[in-house]
Amino acid sequence: METEQQRGAMQFARKHILDMESLSVEEINVILDTAERMKEISKRPVKKVPTLRGKTVVLFFYEPSTRTRTSFDIAAKRLSADSLTLSGSSSSIVKGETLLDTARTLEAMNPDAVIIRHSSAGAPHMLSKMTTIPIINAGDGMHAHPTQSLLDLMTVVEKKGKVSGLNIAIIGDISHSRVARSNCIGFKKLGAHITLAGPPTMIPKGIESLGASVTYHAEEAIQNADVIMMLRIQKERQKSYLFPSEREYAKVYGLTKEKLKKAKADVLIMHPGPVNRGVEIAPEVADGPYSIILDQVTNGVAVRMAILYLIVGGARDATAD
Repeated sequence: METEQQRGAMQFARKHILDMESLSVEEINVILDTAERMKEISKRPVKKVPTLRGKTVVLFFYEPSTRTRTSFDIAAKRLSADSLTLSGSSSSIVKGETLLDTARTLEAMNPDAVIIRHSSAGAPHMLSKMTTIPIINAGDGMHAHPTQSLLDLMTVVEKKGKVSGLNIAIIGDISHSRVARSNCIGFKKLGAHITLAGPPTMIPKGIESLGASVTYHAEEAIQNADVIMMLRIQKERQKSYLFPSEREYAKVYGLTKEKLKKAKADVLIMHPGPVNRGVEIAPEVADGPYSIILDQVTNGVAVRMAILYLIVGGARDATAD
């Protein structure tokens, strides 16, 4: 008998996961529904099913990553796929090989999917046009991070039961954040209201075109927020400091218990990680009762399992022993 997940896979015809903009609401819901069922696998004593046995997934990370790379690796292994991790520093890139030549070399080895993180915006999109391998974007420059947005959506749906009508505040280094851009698109598609807040030097011109409101005052974004997502200051992407000091930034834009009083009583606190404690968020807030930061990490594995299942294609029931 056909399972729900097999029906979901048939409905999901997309070959690549490149950004939130290209995903329809129906496709987002298929991913989230599949991820919810995948989550049960991670709670078993033996956290492995044979769904993707014989499949090979390549994790190609040109930028450092802990959460995304590790969760994709765990996701592949829990579905019984073979995973291979490459970094820019350990590949022939350091010898002058182009990204396209590297991808074509990998393609000749017949992997079933390549998960790529790259510092250049559009790199995954280019590969999707130049090779036949399914490409999953694990973050490209300051452009997109679709799997992060999907796990954030999953976490909010779990805690609030919906996304539509919620007030989502995203605060911090908006200019350099692919997470902010992807979440603006993803949450907006599911009916949320988005407010972006940060210093004027960290708010890009035209960001309102993504359907978000903009303020330079953190308290204004926090007021009546159902969900507050704090962002890390990405110093590695800044050519010069865009604020006087971390201490000044923390005072004006850092999330503290005092500022939380302006939010709704059942507000949720999120952060894509890594967290700079005492800068964008106070330790007592990061570890407090409203924080769902670790829930995001847990759901990251489930979402990435769902994406691998839907993209690589499981012939067996993913929930079967």
